[in-house]
Order: sequence, then C-alpha cells, then structure tokens
Amino acid sequence: MQQTSLASTELLRPSKKSWSSYWHKRMDQRVGIIPLPVYCIIVVCLGVLFALQKIPNDISVMIAILTVFGFTCAELGARIPVLRQIGGPVIVTTFLPSCLVYYQLLPNQLVSSINDFWQTTNILYLFIASVVVGSILGMHRLTILRGFAKIFIPLAVGSVAAAIVGTLTGMALGLGAHHTFFYIVIPIMAGGIGEGAIPLTLGYADIMNLPQKQLFAQVLPAVMLGNLTAIICAGLLNQLGKRYTHFTGNGRLHTEDDGELLKNHNTGVAPVENIAAAGLIAIMLYILGILTHKLTGLPAPVTMLFLAVLAKLTYAVSPKLEDGARTVYRFFSTAVTYPLLFAIGITITPWNDLVAAFNLANIITIVATVLTLTSVGFFVGRWVGLYPIEGAIINACHSGMGGIGDVAILTSSNRLQLMPFAQMATRLGGALTITIALLLLGNLT
Repeated sequence: MQQTSLASTELLRPSKKSWSSYWHKRMDQRVGIIPLPVYCIIVVCLGVLFALQKIPNDISVMIAILTVFGFTCAELGARIPVLRQIGGPVIVTTFLPSCLVYYQLLPNQLVSSINDFWQTTNILYLFIASVVVGSILGMHRLTILRGFAKIFIPLAVGSVAAAIVGTLTGMALGLGAHHTFFYIVIPIMAGGIGEGAIPLTLGYADIMNLPQKQLFAQVLPAVMLGNLTAIICAGLLNQLGKRYTHFTGNGRLHTEDDGELLKNHNTGVAPVENIAAAGLIAIMLYILGILTHKLTGLPAPVTMLFLAVLAKLTYAVSPKLEDGARTVYRFFSTAVTYPLLFAIGITITPWNDLVAAFNLANIITIVATVLTLTSVGFFVGRWVGLYPIEGAIINACHSGMGGIGDVAILTSSNRLQLMPFAQMATRLGGALTITIALLLLGNLT
C-alpha cells in the first residue's frame, strides 16, 4: 500500500521537462513586475478592446493599461544604449507618451480614459503620501533630525550659485539679465507647475499688468527642460555611485547613521493588517494636510511631511506599524512608479512646451543652472557631512517639476527613499524662490 502511494506521488510531481516546468520558467520572466504570459494576455485583451472601441473606465482596466504601458516604456528605456545610463527608463516612460499624444499616435479613447482617471483619482498625491510617510516612518530618528538640518546649507548655497551662473550664462548668450533670471532661472527652481510656475506667473501678472497665460507660456519650457536635465543628472549620479562607492550611501543621506540604520532595518514582510493600517496612517496625514491647506494655505504635502516627522520623533507610531509603513513604501516604489510616470506623460507633460525650449541659448542656460545647483549639492553636501551623491540628488530635485519631478528624478537615481528630503527641497525651496523673485521684481518695476 505504501509503495502504491509513493508511485502515485511521483506521477503527480512534474518532471523537469514537463509543461508545468516550462510554464513556470515563463511565469518567472517579467516585463517590469508583470509575468511574461500575463503581460501577453493583457496586451491581447486590451488590443481587442481598443479595436472594438469598448474600453471600460473602471479602475481595474485602468490599472492594467497603466501598468502594461508604463513597464513597457521602462523596459524600452532600459535597453537603449547610452540612454539607459542616464535615466533612460524614466525619460522614455515620461516623455515618449507625451510625444505620442502630441502627434496623435495613441487611440483617442486611451488618452481620454487616462485623463479622466487622472483627474478623478488624483493618484499622484496617494503615491507621494505613501512614499513620504512610508519612508519617514521607516527611517531612524537620527537620520531625520540630522538630515533635515543639513540639507538646507547645500540647498541655499546651490540656489544662489545656480542663480548667478545661470543669469551670467544667459547674458553671455544674448538673452539679457532680466529675461534670463525671471523667465528661465527662477522658474526652474520655483517648485514645478502647480505650486511653482502658476503662482509665480500670477505674481508676475499682478506686478507687470500682463496676462498670466502669456507669462505662463514663457516660463513653462524652462520648467520642462530643467526637469529633464535634472533627470539626466540623477541618472549620471547613480552611475557615478556604482563606480565610486565611497561617494554614496545608496539612499542613506549621511554617514553618521549607518550603524543605527542597519540595526533598525527590518527586512521581513509585515502582517497584512499592519500594512493596511500604515497605509491608512499615510492617508490620514494627507487629509490633515488638506485641512491645514484649506485653513492656512500651507501646501498639503508639506503639512503631511511635518506631521509624519512629528509622529516619528514622538514615538506616536508603534514599531509594528513602522514595519508596515516600510512595506507600503516598497510596494508603491516598486509597483506604482512607472505606471504613474506613464500617466504623467499622457496628462501633464506637454510635448510642444518641451520642444519650445530647444534652442541653443536656452539649452545651455538651463543646463548650466541645473548643473551648478547639482554640483554645489555634491561638494557642499560632502562638506556638511552628507553623502555627496545624495546631497547632489536632493539639490537636483529643487530644479524638478514639483512632486512629479521628484518622482522622476529619484526614480532615475534609484533613490525613492529620499522623497521626504526631496519634498522639502521642492516645496519649501520653491516657495522661498517665488517669494524672493516677486520681491525683487516688485522693487525693479
């Protein structure tokens, strides 16, 4: 009886050459995070739905569309020689869809569906909340205290140096000091579009009695190309860190916390209820940020960041929930980044505005500004005790397109765990830049 049972077990167990073994190998091949057979089936199904013009607008289909297209673009960018070394996956995922939309090479139903999804869900802020809160709660307290204290010195010095170098470069190329400073250099460091270029040009319009739309159209190309330059710089810094490992903490901001970080880092998987609870903590902090914004005008992501830091420093969140927050961060950084970047390329990355910046004088001025900001972050960051590459990446985020730019820049450098510091550089650095620019313009007009 025992021999019969053993024989039956052997028959049920797949051999090395069986179909199941072959199938499992194919399932272990992936396009991004998507198993290859699953990817193929989804692509075929979506192709049929596109052909029939019957794309549902429900969230499950939209997740499938963004995931397939996002990771397809990322794989393409990772395989293009040279480009893959300078943030190719991020560049292709963000700017290729923008180009395809501009030249009307994507189905109209696809574009409208993604636009509707973006407008109704505002998924960018869910992503930022999860990554910011997850990374802060997963950090050691010393990293937070020392990190936030130290990033302001390279950020301030870099901003001043970039303003001087950028303006002098524009003057040398015949753009004029006033135009270069107020329409190229300042918009690059203003904090993006929604919380940067729009309030900046509203201020310009009030001071100079000009239409805001006209001013916005002038500054937007500099914001776009500055963001692209920062993405490339971040990709190059990532490659530099791989070659010269003593320059980077691989996502750690400064050297003094290495031992503490290693002792406090939990690599295990948190229970599902802790992961869900940590996700709700992130949402709760974001809602508090929205409420504060309605009452005081302070941007919701900044309030959320401060509240997350306060919760961490006051031990308001238990260690179990901190482990859950780390898992939330890892999930969003791994699974959501490239689908989100694809949606950003479709919805809020105007290809024509990027192309408008492509004249030699503008390109040189913008590149000089971003390179100065980034280089100062490298050297001054090292001087104040930061890892040079991480200091440079934080400064580069100051020239990005707000939260969107932070996601792209940090993904290009493979350092999404720096998101809290990047948000400080973008939000607070941008607000200070706008304030100073409007004061100067008011005195000059």
